[in-house]
Amino acid sequence: MAKPIRARKEKKGKLYFSEGLSLTRDNYRILGVGLLVIVAGYAAMLEGSVEGILPLVVSPILLVIGYCVVIPMGILYKKAGTKNDTPASAATKG
Repeated sequence: MAKPIRARKEKKGKLYFSEGLSLTRDNYRILGVGLLVIVAGYAAMLEGSVEGILPLVVSPILLVIGYCVVIPMGILYKKAGTKNDTPASAATKG
C-alpha cells in the first residue's frame, strides 16, 4: 500500500532573488568604456612591427584591463543606496 503524500514545509530562512540583471544606464556606460578599451587593445596589436612596444606591451595590458577589470565592473556595479534584493515572501505578496 502506498504512503500518503505530505505537503512540503517551507524553509524558515528568507529566500532572496533578483529579477534578472538590473543593468542601469551607468552599467551600460561602463560596459561601453570596457568595449572601447578592448577595441583599443586589438588596434594596438595591429601595428606592423613585430618587436614594437605597442603590440608586445601596451596591447596585452589594455586587453587584460578591458576583459578582467572594466567589463566585470560594468556588470557588478550598483549605486550606493539602491537595494535590489527583496525577500521572496514579500515580493510574491504584492
